[in-house]
Amino acid sequence: MKSLYRRGFLLLIASLVLAACNRARKEENPHAADPAVMVDSTASAKKVARYGMITGIKPDKIAYYKQLHANIWPQVQKMITECNIRQYSIYLKQIEDKYYLFSYFEYTGSDFDADMKKMAKDTATQRWWQETAPTQIPLPDAANKKQTWSSMEEVFHQN
Repeated sequence: MKSLYRRGFLLLIASLVLAACNRARKEENPHAADPAVMVDSTASAKKVARYGMITGIKPDKIAYYKQLHANIWPQVQKMITECNIRQYSIYLKQIEDKYYLFSYFEYTGSDFDADMKKMAKDTATQRWWQETAPTQIPLPDAANKKQTWSSMEEVFHQN
């Protein structure tokens, strides 16, 4: 009977340790310095960093922006994939008399900066940005860095 209790006790301790390890793994976030990035290490062995970004858009350019994205260039799509970006979405929202674009994507690579440099060197992507940039209105924080999109802080996520 003692061995049965001992076995049950050891199973209970093992379960508690496993639960604590799972909690610690869920809280792991190597990009903590960048509030725009949250890393999900529990979904699979491959880490996924989630990005939320926002920018303004000129009201008179919305139709053109939508048309561009309805017919995105295959070379641009290929480069997005090659740079380890998945689940890329862009949303449009009017707030009072201004319009904003919100983008979401997941990064599955191991060197975000290198992949973004690779994308920036791609001639098709450069031409794409020449089409999209004049439609957008960077928020002040992005404009100060000569960027178009502002990073957003993730405050909640559920798989």
